[in-house]
Amino acid sequence: MRYLPIFYQLLFFPLFLSYQATLPSSSSSSSATQLCSHDQSAALIQFKALFSINKTASKHCEIRSYPKTNSWRESIDCCLWDGVNCDNITGQVISLDLSCSWLSGTLPSSSSLFLLSHLQRLDLSVNDFKKSKISSKFGLFSSLTHLDLSRSWFSGRVPYEISYLSKLVSLDLSSASAIDLISQSFESVLKLEQSTLNGIFRNLTEVRDISFDGINMSSVDPNSFMNLSYSLTSVSLTGCDLRGTFPENSFNLPKIKYLTLFNNPSLSGQLPNSNWSSPLEDLVVSGTSFSGELPESIGNLKSLRGLGLIRSNFLGSIPRSLGNLSHLGFLFLSYNNFSGKIPSSLTNLTQLRILALNFNRLEGCIPDNPNAFPNLGFLDLSDNLLSGTTPSWLYTHPSLNVLDLGNNQFIGHIKEFQQSVLDYINFKNNTFQGTIPRSISKLVNLTFLDLSSNSLNGTISWDIFSKLQNLTLVILDLSHNNLSGIIPQCIGSFSKSLSSLNLKMNKLHGIIPPTFARGCGLKNLNLNSNHLEGPLTRSISNCKDLEVLDLGNNKINDTFPHWIVALSELQVLVLHSNKFQGWIGASKNPQSLSKLRIIDLSQNNFFGPLPISFIKNFKGMMNLDEGKAVRYMEERDNAYDYSYDYSVALVVKGLEIELVKILTVLTTTDLSGNNFEGEIPRVIGELNSLRGLNLSHNNLVGHVPPSLGNLSQLEWLDLSSNKLDGQIPRELVDLTFLSFFNVSNNQLVGPIPQGKQFNTFENDSYEGNKGLCGLPLSIACSSNEPRQPPPSMNSHNEDGSKFEFGWEVVLIGYGFGFIFGVAMGYVAFRARKPKWFVTLVEGGHSSKQIVGERKGRTNILRL
Repeated sequence: MRYLPIFYQLLFFPLFLSYQATLPSSSSSSSATQLCSHDQSAALIQFKALFSINKTASKHCEIRSYPKTNSWRESIDCCLWDGVNCDNITGQVISLDLSCSWLSGTLPSSSSLFLLSHLQRLDLSVNDFKKSKISSKFGLFSSLTHLDLSRSWFSGRVPYEISYLSKLVSLDLSSASAIDLISQSFESVLKLEQSTLNGIFRNLTEVRDISFDGINMSSVDPNSFMNLSYSLTSVSLTGCDLRGTFPENSFNLPKIKYLTLFNNPSLSGQLPNSNWSSPLEDLVVSGTSFSGELPESIGNLKSLRGLGLIRSNFLGSIPRSLGNLSHLGFLFLSYNNFSGKIPSSLTNLTQLRILALNFNRLEGCIPDNPNAFPNLGFLDLSDNLLSGTTPSWLYTHPSLNVLDLGNNQFIGHIKEFQQSVLDYINFKNNTFQGTIPRSISKLVNLTFLDLSSNSLNGTISWDIFSKLQNLTLVILDLSHNNLSGIIPQCIGSFSKSLSSLNLKMNKLHGIIPPTFARGCGLKNLNLNSNHLEGPLTRSISNCKDLEVLDLGNNKINDTFPHWIVALSELQVLVLHSNKFQGWIGASKNPQSLSKLRIIDLSQNNFFGPLPISFIKNFKGMMNLDEGKAVRYMEERDNAYDYSYDYSVALVVKGLEIELVKILTVLTTTDLSGNNFEGEIPRVIGELNSLRGLNLSHNNLVGHVPPSLGNLSQLEWLDLSSNKLDGQIPRELVDLTFLSFFNVSNNQLVGPIPQGKQFNTFENDSYEGNKGLCGLPLSIACSSNEPRQPPPSMNSHNEDGSKFEFGWEVVLIGYGFGFIFGVAMGYVAFRARKPKWFVTLVEGGHSSKQIVGERKGRTNILRL
């Protein structure tokens, strides 16, 4: 259990207890009255010889793991061996517990294990049997009451012979650990077919506990679960790829206490609407396609201790009858479509420790009951439509550790905290006003604080944070407020413990303190959009792990910080709209900024030639693996299963936006709005993973280099307002993702290239170039103009396969390209639409984006 985030430990804890209850004792029998027979001892020694001892074979064990077979010696009675139990009269081995024993090797059907015909309990769980098949000979153990082969890397089909074990009370064939099933990183190698399942349901009439977690059951008809034995008390079917509709009557088994269908996204069903009465204590249908309303009859489950309905399709109001479940300890209703108000009856749940209602459509106020939830430790109401002021009991509750109200519509002041056990506070993206409460300094256990995107004002009292000795799991975010004051010298001591400091979009002034000391642990430093001035402190180079440095939209006055080459992990550098000036010059470090993927030096006063030596080192913009899954720059807080997204403000396709998530494949270079001169270096064409290039509003001369045609991933290219001459290179036509192109206000001549993306660009892309001709301009090219070859209507993929070119390909780039099209669809699939989710239609091409306006600030685009 210690490997799981707290959120999921608590979700699975009751099921884990039931699992533990079925485990046999690992202690040896010291009261055996007869020596172990020679044939039993020999069989065990032969079995031991099949395996090597490897600690990693039991790395996912949730109890103490050790090599039990190391104690097996022929000179000692086998009934005294670790993990072995014998019958006190016959001396026959009746129990073998080798769980978590570091066994590594295959288990063939010829194994001497199957000579132990008197076994009643057999536990081989959490070892590594190297994808061995489960032998049909397991069906020979006719006296077996407990069989556990879980998480030991068996593969293939579960043999029908398992159904011969008619005396089984407990059967666990789970093929994956809980953490693998949660992360969805597990691919099932064990399959259970319909005929075998039918045999198990028909013959195992005494079975109480069944666990098939992680077994591929995609071919099974869920209606077969109507035949579950009435003796069952525990059924666990997590991550089984069940498909179809789960029968309602299975929730009414007369003895059932634990039922989990977690992570079967193709499994649909509804909870019983009436006459629902069972001894259920824990019910988990999270990660399924169960739908409908949560019935009032759920209030009849008087024994219920835990209810998990995360990421399903439930809707309607939360039933008031939940307040009748006096034993309820955890309630997870997150990521559904529940609406209406939070029932005040829930505050009567005196045993409730965890309440998670996040990502729904709940509205209204939080129930105001001074005696609410006396044992609550975890409260997550984020990502709803809740409003009003926050009740006083949130600030006085004696046992509350986690408080998440982010992404709602709360107003008023954040009150002073009257307790000291809180260690996690998230109030981001509301409309809280006033100052930051000074009582935060008394929250001595605080490890996470996010008050961003509110209307907080006043001067930041930094001494509040200086007393928080435990503010080390990751983040201090006060961005998007109206906070004023200076950044104090003590920021140096914070930087050793924090990995992310985000103060962007406030009213901070003064200089950035030169106190970032050695050992600085910052990975993300974002001070964008404040009133900071003076030189840029060199002490930032002590933050060796820095990945994002965003200082844009300030008044910093300095030359280019060459010391930045010491930041070998830097991926994002934004110095946009400051007062930097001078030559950038050459880099003396051949590996400088080799991981940089986003650089924005725009709107400053840099001059001289473009920094070729730096550009040559931008390895992070070359040859990226585009085949990997879409990922974002973030920090994970495993204790609370929380991810914190890095953000950055950029000019993208002519619009200034804030990317509140940064795709790891996003690569841009923006050197616009300076006084760079000379020619565009051909080496830029080597940045073949570049998505955006902006060199506009400089004094660049010469031809547009044909090497820019190598930038096959390019989505926007802005070379406007320079002194470029010559023709537009024909090679640019092959940039099929290009959706924004601007070469206006230069001295270009000749015909505009035709075909593919160039058929979508309008006049304003070319205006101010008197020598250009051809569509879309009204100026026709004369016969003396050099002719360009007509665009081919056929093209080939990189693998040589042929495809027809047409408008569909044009629109790939014309809408929003890969970053703003494909990636947007991916995000829309992963999360329910927040309230600022809209659909844009441009040029007949639909592209879903998360775009919003907050209090007159810049648009927010979530990638």
